[in-house]
This record gives sequence, C-alpha cells and structure tokens, in this order.
Amino acid sequence: MIFYFSATGNTRWAAQQLSDATGEQLINISEFNADKPLAQPQSGERIGFCFPVHGWRPPLIVRKFIENLRLRTEGHYVYALCTAGDTIGETMDIFERDLHNKGIRLDAAFSLLMPESYVGLPFMDVDGPEKEQKKISNAATELEKYTSIILNKEHYRILPHLGKWPRINSRLIGDVFVKYLITDKHFHVDSTKCVKCGICAEVCPVKDIEGGLGFEPKWKYNDTCLTCFACYHHCPHHAIEFGNQTKNKGQYFYNHHRHKSNKELLK
Repeated sequence: MIFYFSATGNTRWAAQQLSDATGEQLINISEFNADKPLAQPQSGERIGFCFPVHGWRPPLIVRKFIENLRLRTEGHYVYALCTAGDTIGETMDIFERDLHNKGIRLDAAFSLLMPESYVGLPFMDVDGPEKEQKKISNAATELEKYTSIILNKEHYRILPHLGKWPRINSRLIGDVFVKYLITDKHFHVDSTKCVKCGICAEVCPVKDIEGGLGFEPKWKYNDTCLTCFACYHHCPHHAIEFGNQTKNKGQYFYNHHRHKSNKELLK
C-alpha cells in the first residue's frame, strides 16, 4: 500500500508510477478517516509514504496522519519519498522521527525535484517552461532508479537535495511557516475575474473552501488550510490571490498544459 498526499499533482504522479510498478494500492491521505480502521497490509506487501515538502518539513496533514496511524508494519518493507521544488532540508529526518514514535522503522528514503509550486513568499515563483520540463524529465529518470530499489526491497538513504542550510530551513524558517504562513487568511478572490466554476473548492484537499459551481469561493478560516496553493494554481482565470504575494506570478499543477483549453470553456 502507498499512502500519499498531493496538492498540485507532483506527488500524485510519483505515487501513481510506484503503484503501477509494484501493483500496490494508492491511499489518499487527505481522504483518511481516523475513525475508520485501515485494511492491514498483505504478507510481503511494501508500505510507502509519498508527500511534498511544505516549509522544509512534512505537510501538517501527513504528520497528523502518522500520529493517528494504526498499522502493523513488522516484517514489511517501509519507504518514503518526498517531492520538492528546490531543497528538502531535514524533512525526511522529521518524518523518520514521526514514524519512530509510532514504532515504525524506515528502510529507504528518497527525494525528487519537481516543478516549483510554492508562491507564498516574494522571492518564490513557479519555474519557467523549460526548467519545468527539465525537472519532470529528470524526475522520471530518478524515479525509475528508485522504483528498482523499492521492488528489490533494498535499504537506501541518499538524499541529494538537502540544501546548504537544512537545519536553518527546517527548524527556524520551518517554524515561521507553521506559525505564520500556513493560513487561509490571506487568500481572496478577484470578483472581476472569478467565473464561479467551483474548481477551487473541488481541488482543496482539506475542503476548506465554501463554494462550488455558481458561487464565489469563501475560505472557512477553521485552521485546516495547508497553504498548499491548490486553489490558486487550479483557478482557470487566476482570480485567486494570496495577499499581495502572488500578484503577477505564474501557476502550475502537473500536466497543466493539457488543461489550458479549460479556460476557453469557462469564458
């Protein structure tokens, strides 16, 4: 079984590739119900965790999932793969500690660079088309290597994307992210651009947006927002902004070029 969380599709793509190669089922963490018991892994089945990096840490939804996880992992090969636009810092160390606290041993850890999607700081924007395609191509090559390791249930921990200051990024800046930048309070909609298509409410992984077809989006301000920017990136008319930080910035989700025709349909 492969547990995954994805907002803009990068991690979903990687998890799907692993599922296709291993024949093991995908389980969406954002649809997890802590009150409903999980099916336990079959004999010999691998257990994978795939997630993006948020503020040089595992996403809060993933950490909460691990905290509530009731799963027998003894005798099973356990691996984790994180995706990031640039660097991962101590993300995998933090995740491994979370697993350890639940009595789960991590046998292998991997990281993939994928197109950038975080746009919540002044100096951060999506990648240009050429860099985006290069990252996707390189990630496919890397993932093929990782897949072979996972299929053979090998121990592996080579993480080339830690960055120059992993401790500073994950501990100091990561703490700022959690305290001040993971919030829906800065999201707002430009009514002159919004066509009330409901896409933003549909793609929000934590259902933090009231709306739907025929309604402008309204954020719930209930502390569930992950600031994953799924709503921002999927808006076909760039009608959603995050304060002033996203003005004139680009949008990205995996395979977004194939969906450009949606803009014509929603005019």
